[in-house]
Formats: sequence, structure tokens, C-alpha cells
Amino acid sequence: MARILIVDDSPSQLLGIKRIVEKLGHEPLTAEDGAAGVEVARREKPDLILMDVVMPNLNGFQATRTISKDADTAHIPIVLVTTKDQETDKVWGLRQGARAYVTKPIKEEELVATLKSLLPG
Repeated sequence: MARILIVDDSPSQLLGIKRIVEKLGHEPLTAEDGAAGVEVARREKPDLILMDVVMPNLNGFQATRTISKDADTAHIPIVLVTTKDQETDKVWGLRQGARAYVTKPIKEEELVATLKSLLPG
């Protein structure tokens, strides 16, 4: 079982992603914005992070860059999960340190396949 941090400012999105994570037998951790996501990542060292992009305080691109450049958290794979579906957004997100990019509305099969490809075992 992996510990997966879900960072999203939308309560309904957070709940929907949390259900998918729990259905796969993983333990969800949550944060409501990028700044809180960075703090939880540093404190809890999750196995993977699902990061929204459009959020208050620190957006998902900034939070991803912060986490991926920090020696204590750089090993944690980050998946951007966002409504931003332009190719330039995807390229920018991957340049910030994300390992994968999933667009909303989330297709459960796509998210499950992405998680399986990035989690050990």
C-alpha cells in the first residue's frame, strides 16, 4: 500500500480522487493548496503526489518545482492532475519536475494506469 498525497483546492475533486486512491488500496493524504501540499510532502514523505495546477497561494507548477528541487522530497513522483490541457502546459509541467500529466475530467482508467506505472510493485 502506497501513501498518496492529493493536492487540490476543490473539495469535490479531492473526494473523487481520494475514492479512486482508496479503491486501489492506497492511503490518501490531502492538502487544499500548493503551499500546504509542499508542507505535507516535507512532513509525510508520501510515495506519490497528485497535484492540481490552478490553486490559490502556490499554484501546482510552483509547488511541483519546490518539491522536485528539494533534496528531501525530490525522489517523490508528482503527477499533475489539471484542467489545463494545452501541450504547452504539459511541457511546462514536466519541466517543473512532474513525471506525468493527467487532464480533468479524470478518466479513472487513465489515473489508475498512471499510478501503477509510477508506484513500485
